[in-house]
Amino acid sequence: MALRKPPLRDVHADRGAKFTEFGGWDMPVEFDSIRTEHAAVREAAGVFDVSHMGEIEVVGPDATALLQRLTTNDVAELDPGDAQYAGICREDGVLLDDTVVYRLPDDRVPDDAGGARDAADADDAGDANADAAAYLFIPNAGHDEQMHERWVDARDADGLDAEVRNVTEDWAMFAVQGPDAPGVVDDEADADVLSLDSFEATEATVAGADCWVSRTGYTGEDGFEVLAPWGDAEAVWSAFVDECTPCGLGARDTLRIEQGFLLSGQDFDPEDEPRTPFEAGIGFAVDLDTSFVGRDALAEQRAAGVEERFVGIELLDRGVPRHGYDVTDEDGHVVGVVTSGTMSPSLDRPIALGYLPVDFTDPGTTVNVVVRGKEKRAKVVQPPFN
Repeated sequence: MALRKPPLRDVHADRGAKFTEFGGWDMPVEFDSIRTEHAAVREAAGVFDVSHMGEIEVVGPDATALLQRLTTNDVAELDPGDAQYAGICREDGVLLDDTVVYRLPDDRVPDDAGGARDAADADDAGDANADAAAYLFIPNAGHDEQMHERWVDARDADGLDAEVRNVTEDWAMFAVQGPDAPGVVDDEADADVLSLDSFEATEATVAGADCWVSRTGYTGEDGFEVLAPWGDAEAVWSAFVDECTPCGLGARDTLRIEQGFLLSGQDFDPEDEPRTPFEAGIGFAVDLDTSFVGRDALAEQRAAGVEERFVGIELLDRGVPRHGYDVTDEDGHVVGVVTSGTMSPSLDRPIALGYLPVDFTDPGTTVNVVVRGKEKRAKVVQPPFN
């Protein structure tokens, strides 16, 4: 199957980017070097093309109920312009994906969103429209079709009145991150983006394009993620890249590992690494007072406690930990596995993420990571690494 291409694939190639397949997309992995791009984000500002991320719109009288059913957090708490991190789970509580949910402005709701299904319902349409809302949620790369189908199936099964649209290829997405990023985005946007708190968003014009600008990111630094119309991608990218270092997915990975952020499909995966939000360390995004898919299983797990937890691991010996490497105890018994690992560009030390039994999760606990058949001394740490 041919790889999907972001709108600026040729622009990035002309700039000398190297590419990699990720989530079915052909994406730039680096422009200059991972270390240079990583340092730019930590010290100044970098801009990432993350147009491989999915976008699903959910609009209508029952849009809130549908999102509430399928995500782990409390969507009803969101006002227009608010954003929320959440998990998407199976009935057994295992994560299928993690996501950010945005409550869009009320003017994104069509006047006829009351959903009168026939003439007999017309008198009730106005009242129903008063409850209508519009949301946008962001599945991870390659998950947009799966999540669109999941939302449509749940809507139809419960008889809910909501339109669900996969708009992934309507939008480009750029992440401007780093200590200088707020000033860069503020210079280019016609809205007061500096007044946004973390996980707040607003409409803004950037380089002549009508964009959605949110104070979110995946690097541990301040910054924004900007959704721009697919056809305006080059103008918006050019406005940012004039003031920022262009960055690829390689630096995005090293940055997020230093922060201890999960990567869907690697740090959790319903088939290869089945984990619940409580095991994966994102219990803060679970509201058990709502009735989402997987809620009962997670309530039982919280009451009983988890057997393994997601932790950071720092190597004390030379060697680079990689995905799939075994973690052993002092007697050489395998107790866990590395799910993500790298040589930290910021710390110049080898670091990893993975799951260990709760008896091994206290910071400072001594373990080993098996690197190319040799046990390397390591210790458990609580991310972010510093």
